[in-house]
Amino acid sequence: MEIHPIAHIQSDFKEKFGIPRQSGLVEALRASIIFTPSYRVPDAVRGLEEFSHIWLVWEFSQARREGWSPTVRPPRLGGNMRLGVFATRSPFRPNALGLSAVRLESVETDASLGPVLHVSGADLLDGTPIYDIKPYIPYADAIPSASGGFVDRVERKRLEVQCPQALLELIPPEKREALLAVLAQDPRPSYQLDPGRVYGMAFADWQVRFTVEGERLVVGEIAK
Repeated sequence: MEIHPIAHIQSDFKEKFGIPRQSGLVEALRASIIFTPSYRVPDAVRGLEEFSHIWLVWEFSQARREGWSPTVRPPRLGGNMRLGVFATRSPFRPNALGLSAVRLESVETDASLGPVLHVSGADLLDGTPIYDIKPYIPYADAIPSASGGFVDRVERKRLEVQCPQALLELIPPEKREALLAVLAQDPRPSYQLDPGRVYGMAFADWQVRFTVEGERLVVGEIAK
């Protein structure tokens, strides 16, 4: 079977570092889904605006590699424990496909791009190819009694983010909440805990540099 991208996403993440580990963790993030020319058909999204959320089937386009490994080291476990690849959401899979549920904010019709989907909460790198879009159906897709395996045993912490107002004002007002929320999720790999290290993260058109000590993240520089 051959599959081809039906769309690509436009997001504020130009590199992998800093992308939330799952979709929906930062609802303030905004992104747009732009269909490829063959699929810029308004009838193809007819009725989609009635749904609040959609599923995206996409490719880990920067995780392509020859062959595959039956086990991987999940970053959330510190990179020290191996689990079966099918028991994780690692991008290094036999078929590098990802699955994300995002909120559908609106469906817009553009004169040159055709239907454009505006979404929030996406965890996709800018330019990621999308292979399918399906509506999220609450009665079938939500399972309140489901168990989360090893993920349930990993503490999810939010950092206290300190960013000087003068630096924050370099970011457009509509993107500030999203940036602060992404930083609060702790973008660092779980195995990098050096308080003296300066980290750099690309967000939209800016490079954000910060340090982390304990539960506090301090932004030291924001540059165009």
